[in-house]
Amino acid sequence: MAFVFFIAITMLFLDFTGTTHQWFGWMPKIQFLPAVLSLNVIIIALLVVLTLLLGRVYCSVICPMGVFQDVIAWISRKFKKKNPYSYSKPKNWLRYPVLVLFIIALVAGVGSLVALLAPYSSYGRIASNLLQPIYVFANNLIASVAEKQEVFDFYQVDIWVRAMPVLIIAAVTFVIVFILAWIGGRTYCNTICPVGTVLGFLARFSWLKPVIDEDKCNKCGLCSRNCKAAAINSKEQKIDYSRCVTCMNCIGKCKQHAISYCHPTSKKAETPAGPVDESRRAMLVSTGILAATAVVKAQEKTVDGGLAVIEDKQIPERQTPLTPAGSLSAKNLASHCTGCQLCVAACPNGVLRPSTGLMDMMQPTMSYERGYCRPECTRCSDVCPAGAIRPITREEKSSTQIGHAVWIKKNCVVFTDNVSCGNCARHCPSGAIQMVPSDPNDEASPKIPAIDVERCIGCGACENLCPSRPFSAIYVEGHEVHKTI
Repeated sequence: MAFVFFIAITMLFLDFTGTTHQWFGWMPKIQFLPAVLSLNVIIIALLVVLTLLLGRVYCSVICPMGVFQDVIAWISRKFKKKNPYSYSKPKNWLRYPVLVLFIIALVAGVGSLVALLAPYSSYGRIASNLLQPIYVFANNLIASVAEKQEVFDFYQVDIWVRAMPVLIIAAVTFVIVFILAWIGGRTYCNTICPVGTVLGFLARFSWLKPVIDEDKCNKCGLCSRNCKAAAINSKEQKIDYSRCVTCMNCIGKCKQHAISYCHPTSKKAETPAGPVDESRRAMLVSTGILAATAVVKAQEKTVDGGLAVIEDKQIPERQTPLTPAGSLSAKNLASHCTGCQLCVAACPNGVLRPSTGLMDMMQPTMSYERGYCRPECTRCSDVCPAGAIRPITREEKSSTQIGHAVWIKKNCVVFTDNVSCGNCARHCPSGAIQMVPSDPNDEASPKIPAIDVERCIGCGACENLCPSRPFSAIYVEGHEVHKTI
């Protein structure tokens, strides 16, 4: 079951078509931190009850970062000795200060630090920044081969670095988690992860847990050497339930059948005679389903008439950053966003990218060099699990003003190249731009854009399709608080 969750959540970050979201879009919403930030009381209550009943099953099955470590640990065991682990004392001197720091950052609204420590967000960055380019490259290779065979069911997608600082953070996170998992299994979960610390506290009181029968146990240490959480002290016949992730490896490895998954008061209950099938945590049933849902659609053009790009556009200096429709305001986005970048990975228009600001680093921001925010597209609001970008209909998005266009005379080709244009007015979906004579007293004078800021929704079509390089002659200035027009 854990493998199904892991593959499905990973595909949500890799699949640029949005098909996977139709089947598994609910999975990010049951992650612990997104549920907390979206104030999803039902999900939080279910996760708490699940932990109090069964232990840290969330960490073992639902959390993608947890399963990611298990995958690395499984590979490492192929190259190391058969029973690689050993008991170690809990690193409470590190676990609890990290949790306190995480809570302080959460309350203070330091989104960059929250995103840096949250396990789901950390894995999301790894998937979107490191794994998605590999997935897209493979897709492009298939599309290239298919095109030569005159099969046009696939299309190529650009591979580009959305934010170099965030890419570096994702790479460093991957290296740290990889090393810790390769050497010690669930070390990250039980030393750094704040969610693991919170659930570990609750797991101490779980109703069902692995229990050692002291009468049957011969203290061979086989359970301890197979515990990836380093939570079993075989010499004292004790298990640290705050670190145990209920993987059941100890039960499967115990040759004396001295460990059973039960309530502590019934530890002498009959234990299964045979070893536990470890493959139950690596089910492959989702592989066929995920492959079947990877259906791609024909690509829509985002340029006007196939004009060749002579020079790449540069990002204008905005006084106020742009945030997606549905985020309500920059403050709401900052206070709810986990920085998982699922919206960034899902954006089909190349508009969203991670912020590189100190306080909001890794949270989404918008820019229109590669595309514009189409009024009919609601993908980011559909996938956001934390309430940072709330669900919004196409009609609501078309009437939500996230910013307004600003014309820069010195950049306009009407004056720099002495040509007529009107591209911005021609492509404005809200009809907020009209071409008027530059000289009010001369109807024959070159026409320039006049912007009705009350009708403009800030979609960026004008900025994206402006032929001026490297800076557009018209750009969108963001609004701190969105409004309905």
